[in-house]
Amino acid sequence: MPEPLLGLVLAAGAGTRMGRPKALCTTPEGVPWLWRAHDALLGGGCARVRVVLGAAADEARALVPPGAEVVVAPDWPTGMGASLAAGLTGSPGSSGARGDVAVVVTLVDLPDLDDRAVARVTAAPVGPRDLRRAVFAGAPGHPVLVGRDHWAPLRDHLHGDAGARGYLLTHPAVDVDCTDLPGGRDRDTPD
Repeated sequence: MPEPLLGLVLAAGAGTRMGRPKALCTTPEGVPWLWRAHDALLGGGCARVRVVLGAAADEARALVPPGAEVVVAPDWPTGMGASLAAGLTGSPGSSGARGDVAVVVTLVDLPDLDDRAVARVTAAPVGPRDLRRAVFAGAPGHPVLVGRDHWAPLRDHLHGDAGARGYLLTHPAVDVDCTDLPGGRDRDTPD
């Protein structure tokens, strides 16, 4: 039986360049980006999904798929680091104690990402010390798999808008080539 994996969608930012919080964005067909990220994580092997909200959290909560856990990052304006820390911590009484061996992190502003990239990153057996990340045409991207043993030291390392990038420089991740798959480019502007 595969080890339990927690999917984590970071969707707390204000989306300044987008003109609105990205947690409120939808595809041209009307599918919320939150649903796209949620479905990619579940379809790629995660047992459950946690969504981190911040800007317009009350409005965005209505777009979160049923069954997903919601965590609101109180200090979301300080950057992605705060959102990732909130997602790794969970909420009081959350299901974080279920024994997840790793978390698979993605961003809400990757609406083209599908479950194939997640499945590729999670394909090999996962252990608590694993670090893996999708790479698109040589550039690191998402999803990023972070084994449980890294959660506490990563939280201690998070600050500002840096996210896990600095941690991954000193704790190299295994690169998983996803160049042939969609999802490598984030959407920062309405066009």
